[in-house]
Amino acid sequence: MNDRSNPRQRLYLVTPAISEPEPFVDKLEAALRAGDTAAVLLRLAEDGERSLIERTKRIAALVQSRDVALVVENRPEIVARAGADGAHLTGVAKLAAALSLLKPERIAGAGGLRSRHDAMLAAEAGADYVMFGEPDRNGRRPSFEELLERLTWWAELFEIPCVGYAAGTDEVTPLSRTGADFIVLGDWIWSAPEGAAKAIAAAAASLAEAVT
Repeated sequence: MNDRSNPRQRLYLVTPAISEPEPFVDKLEAALRAGDTAAVLLRLAEDGERSLIERTKRIAALVQSRDVALVVENRPEIVARAGADGAHLTGVAKLAAALSLLKPERIAGAGGLRSRHDAMLAAEAGADYVMFGEPDRNGRRPSFEELLERLTWWAELFEIPCVGYAAGTDEVTPLSRTGADFIVLGDWIWSAPEGAAKAIAAAAASLAEAVT
């Protein structure tokens, strides 16, 4: 994933919870061709550790072949053995607990940050990026106005990259104008009526237009 020395904004994709990778591989490959993607956040359906590692290896082989980072959600213990690039941790406590498993070689991303204070704590702990606006486990997310304010605040004051969660393609342009380094397209893209690849291409076009 890039840093503030590279002003180009890029996409960050989120998978659904994967139980069998093979049915998803073709969709993901088409998605990665559709727009400039920096990273994929892999969500895994519950299973034994060996199975989780094998699933992650399969997705990693595809993602990394396109020079895209693979980040595993809340499973830092399998990252090294599965060959993933890092983990995305929900909340400051999980982030702090995972750092010894990830640093310095791998990415430690922080989400589930419900306040400015949480975000600053995550940065101080060693997060490589902070994510704002993603839904919680009950599907609730901050108001869009609050999300825009939070991203603008972070982008203006901090060096650590920030990631803005788009709940639809219509949110991509206003999120990009905050100065966010990455725009997340949540797992809604996989059920988009026009298909994931077209939704991603539209989001990528919106990013390009926002910086011209």
